[in-house]
Amino acid sequence: MNSVKIYDTTLRDGSQAEGISFTVEDKIRIAHKLDELGVHYVEGGWPGSNPRDIDFFSKARCEKFLQTKITAFGSTRYPDKKVEKDLVIQALMKTETDVVTLFGKTWDLHVKDALSTSLDENLRMIFESIEYLKKHRTEVLFDAEHFFDGYKDNPDYAIKAIKEAESAGADWIVLCDTNGGSLPDEVGLIFSDVKNSISVKLGIHAHNDCELAVANSLNAVRAGAEQVQGTINGIGERCGNANLISVIPNLKIKMGINCISNTQLQTINNVSALVDELANKAHWNQQPFVGKSAFAHKGGVHVSAVRKNSKTYEHIQPEVVGNTQRILISDLSGKSNVLHKAKEFGIDIDAGDPKIKNILETLKISENLGFQYEGAEGSFELLMRDALGEKKNFFEFVSFRVIVEKRKNGEKLLSEATVKVKVNGVQEVALAEGTGPVNALDKAIKKALVRFFPELSGINLYDYKVRILEEKKGTRAKTRVLIESGDEQHKWGTVGVSENIIEASWQALIDSIAYKLNSFSKNELER
Repeated sequence: MNSVKIYDTTLRDGSQAEGISFTVEDKIRIAHKLDELGVHYVEGGWPGSNPRDIDFFSKARCEKFLQTKITAFGSTRYPDKKVEKDLVIQALMKTETDVVTLFGKTWDLHVKDALSTSLDENLRMIFESIEYLKKHRTEVLFDAEHFFDGYKDNPDYAIKAIKEAESAGADWIVLCDTNGGSLPDEVGLIFSDVKNSISVKLGIHAHNDCELAVANSLNAVRAGAEQVQGTINGIGERCGNANLISVIPNLKIKMGINCISNTQLQTINNVSALVDELANKAHWNQQPFVGKSAFAHKGGVHVSAVRKNSKTYEHIQPEVVGNTQRILISDLSGKSNVLHKAKEFGIDIDAGDPKIKNILETLKISENLGFQYEGAEGSFELLMRDALGEKKNFFEFVSFRVIVEKRKNGEKLLSEATVKVKVNGVQEVALAEGTGPVNALDKAIKKALVRFFPELSGINLYDYKVRILEEKKGTRAKTRVLIESGDEQHKWGTVGVSENIIEASWQALIDSIAYKLNSFSKNELER
């Protein structure tokens, strides 16, 4: 097999995980990141289930994706309904996506107990739904829900169900281990049998209830699957889905199967970190391939050996997946990562430049304080430029004050911020009201500076997230604030950390403005 298509369902199946909720802006941002990674399909959501997914598809239509096909997800028509009047089918039609994925029942148990309909009616539901959508869409995928359990109980009916999808014109049939209870050898044997029964291209959608979703996905590929579905970091309902962060490197590096380019593979670490940040989850340090500890070595025999030859304790070169070797007792840790980021930011620095050590020291101090720069690329670029003496200070901070007032029960809170700054020795004072203290601060700082720097009028604050870093300290805990800002050209993330949430927010806001001014200044010089 020469290639395998990657189908990401982080925005739909992943968002069904307990404790995870993506905003529409989060979903758009992740979709673009997946596009950069080289993912072929990005399942945006189920438009018939909630207003947020409808909003996502509306906004996604205005976005430009280089490789990714945005895909809408839904079910086959309801029993005894006409497809033209079925609410789910018609909601899929309204998305105007070129690709649609339909799931349908292939386990007779579900047909009888969950749908409460006949086996024959279920077959008609599959055929009519796919046939209808295929008339209006370029590509239709059929997710054969619970296929492996269905095949084990009643193989004849499970095969009948997917043959209906084939007859109706489905472009792909994806076999789903929905309950996540199958073993790799079972998946391989069943896949081989199905491969001999139908001619449509096959995919695999595995859940991780037995910690085997990645193994099952790889085994399915060996048996003929040409598409793998999964989520970033394996998030999803119950125990999650097949983790694409593990699936993709295993396909590409271990099995020699083309799925994304070598250059795209180097970004997989950043994709993993971004999704964790936007999901407001702590990064899993021990995550294979991309975890902070995946290529970390601590003392003794390991360190001695790996310094002589990294192959002694590393199964691949960490840079291949955008990671870096870390020798925990050495100050060399992270140097390659800094050089990689410098190149990404257009910063010219030689590998032997002693200033790299300044960056590493600043980075270590910041991380000890609680800063994390995944998802806050703007702050990290400013940190690097500051350590190299390239960061320009366009204004001097004097003071800020925030007042939050509630005058009586039933009345909305009033938030007011006053900001004082100096630009070239000229003091400017600005006052603004906002829906909350951070919104008021954001308005006030821009109001104070826009007279001197008109380009700031084009900045919008798109997202704001707060992470508690020391849970046991309660309201005294240190907090990390992540802000996403942007203008007409692009978006950037900035971060702030403090025991005071307003102070942490202020740090992130100031970084956002400093990033814009430094970027604008750099672009003007290049012109």
